[in-house]
Amino acid sequence: MNLTRTVCPYCGVGCGIMAGADGTIKGDPEHPANFGRLCSKGSALGQTIDLEGRLLAPQIGGRDAGWDETLDLIANKFSTAIRDHGPDSVAFYLSGQLLTEDYYVANKLMKGFIGSANVDTNSRLCMASSVAGHRRAFGTDTVPGTYADLEQADLIVLVGSNLAWCHPVLHQRIAEAKSARPSMRVVNIDPRKTATSALADTHLRIVPDGDISLFNGLLTYLADTDALDQHYLKHHVSGGLPAITQARLGDPLESGLSHDELEQFYQLWAGTKKVVTVYSQGVNQSECGSDKVNAILNCHLATGRIGKPGCGPFSVTGQPNAMGGREVGGMANMLANHLDIENPDHRAKVQEFWKSPTISAEQGLKAVDLFEACASGKIKALWVISTNPAVSLPDAEGVAAAIANVPFVAVSDIMARTDTGDLADVLLPATGWGEKDGTVTNSERRISRQRAFLPAPGQARPDWQIICDVAARMGWSDAFGFSSPAEVFAEYVALSTATMDFGRDLDLSIFADADYVNMIPTQWPQNDKRFFANGGFYHPDGKARMLPVSTPKASARDAFTLNTGRNRDQWHTMTRSGKAPRLGAHLAEPYAEIHPEDAAALAISAGDLIELSSPKGTSILRALITDRCARRQLFAPMHWTRQQSSAGLVNNLAISVTDPVSGQPASKANQVSARKFGAVWFGYAVSLRPMRPDCTYSAVARTLTGWQGEFAGLEMPDHWGELARGLMELGSCSASEVHDEHGQQTRIAFHDKDQLTGLFFASPTPVSLSRTHAVSLIGTSTPPLHALAGRSGAGQLDPGTTICACLNVGVNTLRDAIGAGATSVEALGAITCAGTNCGSCKPELERLLEDMRPAMAAE
Repeated sequence: MNLTRTVCPYCGVGCGIMAGADGTIKGDPEHPANFGRLCSKGSALGQTIDLEGRLLAPQIGGRDAGWDETLDLIANKFSTAIRDHGPDSVAFYLSGQLLTEDYYVANKLMKGFIGSANVDTNSRLCMASSVAGHRRAFGTDTVPGTYADLEQADLIVLVGSNLAWCHPVLHQRIAEAKSARPSMRVVNIDPRKTATSALADTHLRIVPDGDISLFNGLLTYLADTDALDQHYLKHHVSGGLPAITQARLGDPLESGLSHDELEQFYQLWAGTKKVVTVYSQGVNQSECGSDKVNAILNCHLATGRIGKPGCGPFSVTGQPNAMGGREVGGMANMLANHLDIENPDHRAKVQEFWKSPTISAEQGLKAVDLFEACASGKIKALWVISTNPAVSLPDAEGVAAAIANVPFVAVSDIMARTDTGDLADVLLPATGWGEKDGTVTNSERRISRQRAFLPAPGQARPDWQIICDVAARMGWSDAFGFSSPAEVFAEYVALSTATMDFGRDLDLSIFADADYVNMIPTQWPQNDKRFFANGGFYHPDGKARMLPVSTPKASARDAFTLNTGRNRDQWHTMTRSGKAPRLGAHLAEPYAEIHPEDAAALAISAGDLIELSSPKGTSILRALITDRCARRQLFAPMHWTRQQSSAGLVNNLAISVTDPVSGQPASKANQVSARKFGAVWFGYAVSLRPMRPDCTYSAVARTLTGWQGEFAGLEMPDHWGELARGLMELGSCSASEVHDEHGQQTRIAFHDKDQLTGLFFASPTPVSLSRTHAVSLIGTSTPPLHALAGRSGAGQLDPGTTICACLNVGVNTLRDAIGAGATSVEALGAITCAGTNCGSCKPELERLLEDMRPAMAAE
């Protein structure tokens, strides 16, 4: 089989993949990030490479257009705005899913030729606070360690990181290391009990934003118990005394933990030499995110636990090329190669290298500020590339209105319909994963090649080429005359060499003579390199800086606190992952986790809908009642868009509060009110054809046989058949209806000759039936009355709700295996294969075992 070595397009782990044009997907056993492992999303990539819904030609005002006309229009609109209103009247908004070569040319065009720094990225939403913390502590944005440290550590502290769902392969690596070396300890610090908590020896349920209190308390404990590394502090660190003095002013109990929990954690941390602290969005996405990062870094610097095998702070990035974007300066407050935009010498060197007519002399607009400038009319031309800000940014409805307010908007995407693309004047068809070539940098500084194994569909072009074509039409053809991504990468490496005199960390000389076509995954500045074990920081004095940070003042909170994040099997706004039927089978609609006592107080039962409101908007979500959330705290994933759900957009609840240092939005502590949504009817439908999410509440998703949808309304329809036909767009198909007047239930089967094309079920209460069974009937010749039973008949297997998305194992299959004698996760895997691929479902398998053990023991 002809397979191509490439890299996964999802999270920042950067897993190697072997992919085929027929949809074959395998983990690359030789890639150092994953050694053949894949998660559920990576394993399902083969289901996402079809051309359904793809944008295949440029569009101007909704009509297909040629490339020359489209590129001329963009160049003219941007040039006119710059001429009439200055360079700061235009902006680019980029994505951590772009390749480094795309990022490089966009940054070069905006900063070095247009002369503005208004080029920012959705990476601002996930790791900007880590960048700020690194720069303040180390002098540059350096990730000190490597993934191997996770296996070599004696203690791993996971802070605000649901690694099992968000970075599953790293979770697998830790789980395997812990299994091989049971003395390893794992501590999970999170307001929620997550799938990651199942791996931990201890779960510390802090209050939202309790991190600084916790780590300031740790720093104080280290100082009071003589656990500081005085030699390292003397020779390699400044600011230790002010940081410790400030830490003493705080109260660790403000973390929400008890004296005993704090004492046990502090003793464990102080008494373990090899400590890795892994942190992610629960730290970064906060109004005090940068200070949280520095509170963690302070503890590692004060003890010299950095840059050594099994030691160090480790920021894991959310997107496949968030690191690459940082390296080429694809953010509004940075220059390429980790240089400082505020430094005139740095600017002069980059301008000299680029031979550019100008270079931006100050920071540009960060993401939230950029879209506020769109709303105010400051931005006259906007180019959004490979991202969906009308969904992903806080105040999503306000951001959509801001984009609509810009006189000219261009959007580059692979899909014909996105919430942001629907607001554009021009749509540009870009090549996607599997169709484009370039490089990405993962969370451990490893640069890997993303390779094409599919032809470019229709008129789609790679992003770097589109950007260069526009730059040429704006008068800079010589500087953007690249003919391949290899040439772009070579210039990027040459810029690194030209700026080495500044003594920065980003040394790409190892790639100077690289064979781009056959490049193997390689860390800069060299493989297995760790930073700072012996100092060598990037502040002028060569020392790191410990920063005094304070716990934020707690505000009175009468409302619920809404924490937003990721689902196990979906990615960002589901542009790609939403195409994979098996990924939607696990949790197919937007939901909010709510504590049982809060649900009872709101009279919410299982299956009910919950309505959340804030000053910015309202969302309607399925209530998932669980003690994984603490009282008065909610959790909702942020994936659903206006394309998939009428009311499931979660970021329209968030206000645009940002960290003052990093500009990163605070997405983990939104204040909302909650109440039961008073639906008078609930519906569920499955269909061969796509459905329209246009009920008061609706959520649609792909299935293996077509589409499914959940619906609800505030008024009873006059004609159920007309409603169902409209939702499923089934037109003239024949229908068979069954009405239960006593239970007020309606069931409708649609068929085209002998083929079952759709099923619709409605009830005054949440619809109860076997959804997996209903999905399996679509497209078959099942008689309507049998299909309307809503459950499998005698002798028919009903696997139930999918638990293991990788291998499509349902809850009923698992229950049968437990009933047959499976008493462990391993035994379930041996019988059903569940949990034997990515392992992300193992916590759910364990919970299922725990739920069934009492009943089994009673028999």
